[in-house]
Amino acid sequence: MATPITQAIPAPARTAAPLDGLRTENSGPPGPADGLVAEHLRLLGADVGGQPGGLVTLGGGELGEVRARSAWSTRADVVDEATVQAVTGIMAVHGRRDGGPRGLAVDYAATATGILTVQGLLAALLARARGGQAAEVEVTAERAGLLAVSQYLAAAGAEEGEAAELAAGGPPFTSSDGVVFELETLDPGVWAVFWRSLGAPEDAVRRGWRPFQFRYATACAPFPDALHEATRGHAWERVRQAAGAAGADVCRLWSLQERADEFDGRAPWELSTRAGSSYGAVSPGASESSGVPRSPGVSASAPLAGLTVLEAGRRIQAPLAAHLLGLLGADVIRVEPPGGDPLRGMPPACSGVSARWLALNRGKRAVEVDIKSAADRDRLRALAAEADVFLHNWAPGKAAQLGLDDIDLAAVNPGLVYAYTSGWADRLPGAPLGTDFMVQARTGVGVAARPADELPAPSLMTLLDVLGGLLGAEAVLAGLLLRERTGAGVRVDSSLLGAADVLTAPARTRAAQGLEPRRPAGFRRPLPTADGLIALADSRALPYDVREPFSGPAPEPPATGPALEQLSTERALRLLRDRGLSAVPVVTDIADLLSSDAISRDTHGAPAVPAPWSFL
Repeated sequence: MATPITQAIPAPARTAAPLDGLRTENSGPPGPADGLVAEHLRLLGADVGGQPGGLVTLGGGELGEVRARSAWSTRADVVDEATVQAVTGIMAVHGRRDGGPRGLAVDYAATATGILTVQGLLAALLARARGGQAAEVEVTAERAGLLAVSQYLAAAGAEEGEAAELAAGGPPFTSSDGVVFELETLDPGVWAVFWRSLGAPEDAVRRGWRPFQFRYATACAPFPDALHEATRGHAWERVRQAAGAAGADVCRLWSLQERADEFDGRAPWELSTRAGSSYGAVSPGASESSGVPRSPGVSASAPLAGLTVLEAGRRIQAPLAAHLLGLLGADVIRVEPPGGDPLRGMPPACSGVSARWLALNRGKRAVEVDIKSAADRDRLRALAAEADVFLHNWAPGKAAQLGLDDIDLAAVNPGLVYAYTSGWADRLPGAPLGTDFMVQARTGVGVAARPADELPAPSLMTLLDVLGGLLGAEAVLAGLLLRERTGAGVRVDSSLLGAADVLTAPARTRAAQGLEPRRPAGFRRPLPTADGLIALADSRALPYDVREPFSGPAPEPPATGPALEQLSTERALRLLRDRGLSAVPVVTDIADLLSSDAISRDTHGAPAVPAPWSFL
């Protein structure tokens, strides 16, 4: 934890970016996201050279040299994006809306792996700057995939069932003039007013709210078809008017070409130092004066050991960012409202605590603060005065309204890394509510996520909340390293918009070049067998007629054996591998992963996925 220095002192010499003066060298076989890793390191100031490779060496400055190695998996049969999605449950979760596993047409696991790889490099450099010995980090896409589905996996292993039905169905909706759109409201009253104004049956309105409300947790929303019928009875302009009058948000699905035309080329995060600010030496025990009991089990060998993160996060994005910082060794203090975070009680539970909540918040300390109270805001400022990082995802403008913006907290802690993870980063005027599915709709993710023979639709798996959390943690690590190298306090901003732009970069680039941005029909669609599903590697052409050679006497003309769907999964995989095709069985029920050696149980009995990095 950094001890604030409040007296005026000369600002030290500054670097413009955390990796200024450092250079990368790449070697080894290709990794899952070499291009993304190189681009993020370049944006952070590194001199990126050489050919892509799965082993990245970063050095050349006063901090010495660190390395990161990325791979798809330690398993021989998991070789690319399609096979990672299949074995980690990504296909199973994404496919819930459609009634069965489906592959994401975007390289989701690879994108997460690239961000985690950069996080590992930044964490290792930060450890070096603080006297540690971290030299190398390893990341696999398989572990990144497990992290992405960790909330769904935790719920599958809970002591009780889901609070809402797991069945096919959900948004988007379509107007009578063919506009496909997303709807968002967090208020059941607003929901009811909107649907009544469109003439939806009262029973459908009532029964539709619960699955709609829980779709962030379940990745599906099996509400009555009467709601879809209601929107198909009205033109888009009428739907917009109804939403505006009710207080709901609607957003049509934007094309990738539209997003490419307006894309401003900005980085997915922004870092800015505060002139004249500085901070003192690391003092791991100093936060005891806050009166919040220190959590046990912080490893002294972890890269962020001794640093304190104060997190005021809601839902997924900010809590996940803080969770990752905690996995790296930081002591995370979670700011909760009086009575505690209501999501602690969200079913299903393990030992009385929400399994999903535990997936993002286990191991954190908690302090209850009423931010509406002036006295409690003073308490929060006192906590921030002793922290290294303050992280939140409040609504735009709320921090300034409360007197808790970066300028306000810099007055009590000039060396603070102030991190804001938002929906839109104030980059799109007139944007709707900045939630996962609305950002998917507005940025073209709903188009890119599905191949050409599927109707565009945002995934009901929280793709951007998770990637937004990963980018938030990456930005904080960059801010902490910049602070170490300049002695200045830092503000970092990240967003769901940034996450969307990182995820869709290949498709958006194809659109900007006048090429077809979507993947072809059938892309990453699992193949049925007699007792399950299998997924072929992306690098292999889809065989239109996979048959097993006939084993008996060959008649004229030569006969063939049963088609793939008539074979057991085991037999089909053996046949495909004998023909040189990489294939894996598809996880159809995420609960099947609970028996994996990679999944542990926390003290509440909730399933826990492994940390995505291994430091050597």
